[in-house]
Amino acid sequence: MKVCGVELLHTQVNICLLAGEDGLFDIPDCRTRMITVKNPHDTEELRKFQRTMAKLAEDYKIEKFAIRSRPTKGKFAGSAESFKLEAALQLMPEISVEVIDSQTVQAAVKKSMPKLDLKNMGLKKFQQSAFETAFAALS
Repeated sequence: MKVCGVELLHTQVNICLLAGEDGLFDIPDCRTRMITVKNPHDTEELRKFQRTMAKLAEDYKIEKFAIRSRPTKGKFAGSAESFKLEAALQLMPEISVEVIDSQTVQAAVKKSMPKLDLKNMGLKKFQQSAFETAFAALS
């Protein structure tokens, strides 16, 4: 199964592809690591974002998008823009989307993820959360 881990930060979308089968994981090469939506209040920008993500799913044969959830209240609450982007992903036809809470991600990482060096795996530091979310979706 191939999963795209997604972390939404305001208008920035960090992504990481992860393929897993029989307990083995692979990080496929991907043409993009981050997508920035300039104006998420513009309908055409949201449609462009949806088309970009749908094309990514088609090109890399992604079976599921795993989105890391954000709190709705408090100091670390997600922005309204990030929730609009989440809704745009969830409303894409024929693509499975799962929202995974942070506690589930942390539990999966703690339980079964070995210590890994992101740099040696070809990932950037900003992709760590998206990688962990994809890992939790596959676990």
